[in-house]
Amino acid sequence: MFDNVWLIPLFPLLGFLINGLLGKKIKNETVIGGIGAFAVLCSFAVSCMTILKLLSLPGEERLANVKVFTWMTCGNFNADIAFLIDPLSCVMIMIVTGVGFLIHIYSIGYMHGEEGFYRFFAYLNLFMFSMLLLVLGNNLLLMFVGWEGVGLCSYLLIGYYFHKKSAGDAGKKAFVMNRVGDFGFLLGAFTLYWFMGHNFNVWTIQFTELGKNAHLLPTGGVVTVITLCFFLGATGKSAQIPLYTWLPDAMEGPTPVSALIHAATMVTAGVYMIGRMNFLFIRSPETLMVIAVIGACTALFAATIGTAQNDIKRVLAYSTVSQLGYMFLAMGSGAFAAGIFHLMTHAFFKACLFLGSGAVIHSMHHALHHVHSHDDAQDMRNMGGLKSKMPLTFLTFLLATIAIAGIPGFSGFFSKDEILWQAFANPHHGQLNYLLWGMGAVAAGLTAFYMFRLVFMTFFGECRITPKAKDHLHESPMVIVIPLIVLAGLSVVGGYIGIPKLLGDLFGGIPNYFEHYLEPVFRLSEEYMAEHAAHGVAHHSVALEWGLMGTSVVIALIGIGIAFALYVVNTSIPAKFTATFPALHRAVYNKWYIDELYDYVFVNPCKALGRFLWKGFDVVVVDGVVNGVAKVVMSFGGIIRYMQSGFVYDYSWSMAFGVVVILGYYLFK
Repeated sequence: MFDNVWLIPLFPLLGFLINGLLGKKIKNETVIGGIGAFAVLCSFAVSCMTILKLLSLPGEERLANVKVFTWMTCGNFNADIAFLIDPLSCVMIMIVTGVGFLIHIYSIGYMHGEEGFYRFFAYLNLFMFSMLLLVLGNNLLLMFVGWEGVGLCSYLLIGYYFHKKSAGDAGKKAFVMNRVGDFGFLLGAFTLYWFMGHNFNVWTIQFTELGKNAHLLPTGGVVTVITLCFFLGATGKSAQIPLYTWLPDAMEGPTPVSALIHAATMVTAGVYMIGRMNFLFIRSPETLMVIAVIGACTALFAATIGTAQNDIKRVLAYSTVSQLGYMFLAMGSGAFAAGIFHLMTHAFFKACLFLGSGAVIHSMHHALHHVHSHDDAQDMRNMGGLKSKMPLTFLTFLLATIAIAGIPGFSGFFSKDEILWQAFANPHHGQLNYLLWGMGAVAAGLTAFYMFRLVFMTFFGECRITPKAKDHLHESPMVIVIPLIVLAGLSVVGGYIGIPKLLGDLFGGIPNYFEHYLEPVFRLSEEYMAEHAAHGVAHHSVALEWGLMGTSVVIALIGIGIAFALYVVNTSIPAKFTATFPALHRAVYNKWYIDELYDYVFVNPCKALGRFLWKGFDVVVVDGVVNGVAKVVMSFGGIIRYMQSGFVYDYSWSMAFGVVVILGYYLFK
C-alpha cells in the first residue's frame, strides 16, 4: 500500500545530484532553483498521498514497515534500508516537505545573484534527503545516517559564506558541539542493542520490534543510562543546555537556512527522536525529570538573552532555543503528543518569522548598498518605520509574532497552553510541577516581550537610516512574499486541529484531532502510565485549568504591554534602564558570558593541550627521534663517504691496506 514511499527521499537526492554535478554548467538561476524546488514539491505530493492512505486505515492498522533492500547483516545484527510509515512519521514528512518547499521557493528570490547559487540549492536538497531519511528510517542506524547527514548539511550551509571568518568559525562550532551529542546517541544505541540482545535475546534496532519488546525492560537502571545517552544526542541536535551555544552563531548562514534547518526541521530532530522512542523514555522517571528540567531551564534562560539582542536574526535564534525548550518540557512531562503539536505549530510561525526577517534584511541591504553605507542591515537599531514600506511583510510578521506570543485564537496558543497544562498536571514530577509551570509561564511572558520588542523596533516609529537610503526601501518580490503569506495563514489556523479538551468542550465537544491521530504512536506509553500510575494522583479541576490558562495569557499580554510602553510610548526608557543597571544589561547582552565560560573551561584547555602535543611532543619527541636517527645516519655516512671518493688511487690504497691487514692477521695470529 505504501510501496512508493521510497520516492519521498529519492526526489531531493536526485535534485542534489543534478544541481551538484551540473549546476555550475547550467548557470541559469531559474532552472537551478526550479530543479531544487520541483524535487521537494514531488516529495510533498507523495507525502500527501501517503498520509491520505494512512488516514483511510483504522487507527490500529496505521503502521507499515516498507523494506527497500537489506543493508547489512552480520551475525545477529541486521539493518535494512526500510521506512516506517505511521502517524508520527507522516506528520514529520508533511512538515519537512511542505515547509521545505515554501522555503525553496523563497530562496529563489532571496539568493538571487549570490555566488555559488547552484551550490546552495544542492546543499538544500541534500539536507532534505537527510532529514527525510531521519524521520522515515525504521531503525536506529538509518535514523543515525540521516542524523549525521543533516549535521553535515548544517555545517556546509552555516559556512556557505566561507570567505567570512565568522561563518567558518560558526560552522566549525556547530559541527564540534553536535559531535559531542552524537557520541551520546551512539552510546545509547550500542547499549540498547547489547542489553536487549544479551539479556532477552532480542537482537534488533528496529523501532517497532523494540516497542513490542519494551515490556521486558526494567524501570530505571540501565534504561536511565540509555535514555540519558540518547538525550545527550538530543541536546546537541536540538540546542538545549548545555549544548545550545552553536545555534545563535549558526545565523551566519543565509536566512533561508535559518528558517528551514535551524528553526523548522533539523533542530526538532531531538524532539522527534524522543517521541519515536517514547516507549523507552517513559520507563525512566529520572530521565523524564532531567528532560523536563533542562527544557524549562532552556526555555527561560534563552528567553532572557533574547530580550537584549539587537541583531534581528539572533533574537529569533534565541527564541528558537527557548521554544525548543518548551517541546522538551512537554516530552519530559510525558505529554509526547503536545510536544509534537508544538513542533508543528512552531515550524509554521518560526519559519514565517525567519523568512520575514530575511525580507527585511534583503530590503535593508538593498537600501544601504545604494547609498554605499556600511551600517549593519540586521541591526534593529538601524530599522524602524518599515510597516509602511513593507506592508505585506509587516502583516505576516505580526501574525506570526502573535502566534508565538501565545495569544488565544492563534496556533501557538493551543500548543503552548497544552504544554504548560501538562507540565502542571502530569503525574511524574510531584511538587516540581509547580516550578516547571512557573518557569514556562515566565518564559512565555518574556517571549511576548522580546518578540513585540522586535516588531516595534523594526516596523514602528521613525526609520533610523538616512533619508536617502530610506527612499530605496521596498516590499520584497512576490517569490519571497507568497511563502510568507502561506506560513502566516498556517500560523493562524494551524492550531485548530489540536484544540485542547477544555476548549473543545466549550464549543460543543470538538475533539483534539491531532492527539487522537497520534494515539497509535504513543499507545505503549499511555498503557505503561496507566499501569504504573501512582495511587492518589491528583485530579485537577476544570476551574484550575481555566485559571492557569488565563494566567498564562495575562502574563503574555503584560509582556506585550511592557514592550509597547518601552519601544512605542516612551522610547527613552530602555536607555535609562541600561544606564541604571549597566552590569545586568551587559551580562544579558553578552549571553550571560556562557561562551566565554566554555572558552575558559573547555576550548582554551583543549587548545593548550593541542599546542603542547604539537610543540612539546610532536616537535620535540616525534620529530626529535626521526631527526636524531637521520643525523646519526648522516654522521656515519659522512665518515664512510671517504671510501667512495671516485678516484682509482684511493681504491688501490684501500685494497692494499686490506691485503696488509689480512696478511698480518694470518701471520701474527
